[in-house]
Amino acid sequence: MDIRKLDRTAVLETVRVLGQASARDWDRPTPCAEWTLRELVAHMAGQHHGFAAAATGGGTDLADWQPSELADDPLATYCASAETVLHAFARPGVLSAEFLLPEISATRRFPASLAIGFHFLDYVVHGWDVARALGVPLDLDEETVRAAGAIAQRVPDDEGRTSPGAPFRPALPARPDGSALDLVLTSLGRSPEWSATASH
Repeated sequence: MDIRKLDRTAVLETVRVLGQASARDWDRPTPCAEWTLRELVAHMAGQHHGFAAAATGGGTDLADWQPSELADDPLATYCASAETVLHAFARPGVLSAEFLLPEISATRRFPASLAIGFHFLDYVVHGWDVARALGVPLDLDEETVRAAGAIAQRVPDDEGRTSPGAPFRPALPARPDGSALDLVLTSLGRSPEWSATASH
């Protein structure tokens, strides 16, 4: 399947889930221990803008990747950033491009399909982060989750996962009765049992 279609499915699910947030939810804890929901969504919106810039030949400036200012309407700001990246990825010829991703490498260029795959995996996982913070289900079809799992299995589980700011933590043991999404989460160091209540 076109990686862009998978990515679009994941991104639109984050929009749907966030649409259930109320004004009092933005300070909730998330599975990303250092971030509240507002801070996580600011990061997610900033990454959308960074990837959109990379897809259009830019993205070399780390300023393009900084968390977005959510102001008084976090949901509207996030939705606009999601629309920006989906539009950038849908441009004709984008799959033949190479992306510069300065948060990963200052010099290496990444094939578009690989770079969009990174984005896709992030938004499956961050979609779960947001859903868990809000206490609502994440609704992704099996094909999407299994595609994310295939990418997750290729993420190195090395010392880089213990460094400050690492996007993923060391892998956790897989649950024998776990779902395909559980396997994605544990392989990237997230506990499927996390809840906002238990985090306090």
